[in-house]
Amino acid sequence: MKSKIVWSAALAVAASVAAPVASANSFFTIGTGGVTGVYYPAGGAICRLVNKDRKDHGLRCSVESTGGSVFNVNAIRSGDIEFGVTQSDWQFHGIKGSKAFEKQGPMPELRSVFSLHPEPFTLLARKESNIKSFDDLKGKRVNIGNPGSGTVASMDELLAAMGASRSFFGLAAELRPDEHGAALCDNKIDAFFYGVGHPSANIQDPTTACGAQLANITGPAVDKLVKANPYYAYAEIPGGLYANNPNTTRTYGVKATLVTSAKVPEQTVYVLVRAVFENFEEFKKLHPALANLRPQDMVTDGNSAPLHPGAARYFREKGLLK
Repeated sequence: MKSKIVWSAALAVAASVAAPVASANSFFTIGTGGVTGVYYPAGGAICRLVNKDRKDHGLRCSVESTGGSVFNVNAIRSGDIEFGVTQSDWQFHGIKGSKAFEKQGPMPELRSVFSLHPEPFTLLARKESNIKSFDDLKGKRVNIGNPGSGTVASMDELLAAMGASRSFFGLAAELRPDEHGAALCDNKIDAFFYGVGHPSANIQDPTTACGAQLANITGPAVDKLVKANPYYAYAEIPGGLYANNPNTTRTYGVKATLVTSAKVPEQTVYVLVRAVFENFEEFKKLHPALANLRPQDMVTDGNSAPLHPGAARYFREKGLLK
């Protein structure tokens, strides 16, 4: 039985991000997600640590806001970016060429670097909607995630497990994460579905501004997905983490992971991994969702693709990998 993922809030400072530079030989880019989610500041935290010692290693890291998990895997495939943050389920499907990647086929060159924070699938609803569970979304106006995101791809997978489609909703909106909170409070949607690390300002803002309520995502379809897929696990969002939400919320989720391509030089990946793990306590303070990370878990959890040789080299040096 898979263990529950439980995390709590921590005070932290926001990560600063690096500016792009001109030379393709001296810099690399990390594709992330929307600026109000966790991927963007997590990518910024990595870049901040890499760039701190760029005079020594000659590399510079830049962070790019993108459509999210699926977009990032495809952008690594095309060579548009060198690294990307993606949900652990879409790392799995990327290398296999399944689900959202069926048309492109397998990506054997996809490589894992390390995993990051847990990401529960989070359902937030208008206080007046009386939505307490996923089943209550039938016929409602629901934001399912922006095109290219892991969120929308995971929503489609959940609906398929239910034997349903997007027509289950009265409206299936595809707003970006920086749009769905305001849309909820403005009564343009009844709820939104979002895969995100906690605590998240994206959830905090509507719970504070308009009393939005977290709802459980449970039931036979969720049980089916967790049982059948190693990249899913049951999760809880602790009560009291957000305003007006005193009770624990039950759901399921994935891990955020950092991936790259086998084509990226070993030394580049080694420099990135070393920068994070040699400054690990500082890294954890750069965003609240990173506060409870443990080095060993980052090496083993959620990584379906083979480790990049540059990452494996560092982990072996530090005894984190045999």
